[in-house]
Amino acid sequence: MATMNISLPDSLKHYVKERVTSSDYSNPSDYVRSLIRLDQAQERLENLLLEGLNSGTPTPLEKSDWENFRNIVDQHR
Repeated sequence: MATMNISLPDSLKHYVKERVTSSDYSNPSDYVRSLIRLDQAQERLENLLLEGLNSGTPTPLEKSDWENFRNIVDQHR
């Protein structure tokens, strides 16, 4: 694993320490890794949404579409 050093103002440093203490993070690095993973997930979601918006002419969803969505969700529970 590579090491990266970052500089934070005191207020952010204290915030990170508080978050680590008050949560399940084992140390500040664990907290920062978690934030980066969340950012990656958000970027993936934004890209998928943009892909959907740019995928062509929209069509209305029918009742059967919603039933199909529910079936897919139920299969993954």
